[in-house]
Amino acid sequence: LSGPPLGRPPAKVSKSKKKQALEDERIRNAIEGKFGQGKRRFGLNRVMAKLDNTSGTVIAISFLVMNLATWWRRLFCVFLCLFGKRTPVFGLKIIPTYKWGDSIQKKLIFNSV
Repeated sequence: LSGPPLGRPPAKVSKSKKKQALEDERIRNAIEGKFGQGKRRFGLNRVMAKLDNTSGTVIAISFLVMNLATWWRRLFCVFLCLFGKRTPVFGLKIIPTYKWGDSIQKKLIFNSV
C-alpha cells in the first residue's frame, strides 16, 4: 500500500500513479471497514487489558471471533441452500389449477335475537 506523498502535491500526476492510489484506497477502505465492524459488533473499542500481552490476546481473540462468525455465516448459507432443495417448505410453488374463488369465505348474515 502506498500512502499519499508528504509535502506539497505535485502539479502533474501520471495515470499509473492515480490508478495505484485508487486501488490502494479501495484496499484501505475494506480494511478500515473491517476494523469498524470489529469496534461496533465485536467490542474492539472496549479493550481494557493493561499489559501488552493481554491486550494483544484480547485483540487476537476478537479477530478470531470475527473470522468464526464469517465462517459460520457462510456455512449456514450453504446449509440453507442444500436444505432448501430437498425440503418442500422452501420449494413451494403455486398450483396453477387452484381455484381462488372457492377458498374465499361467503359473508355470513347473523340475525339479531
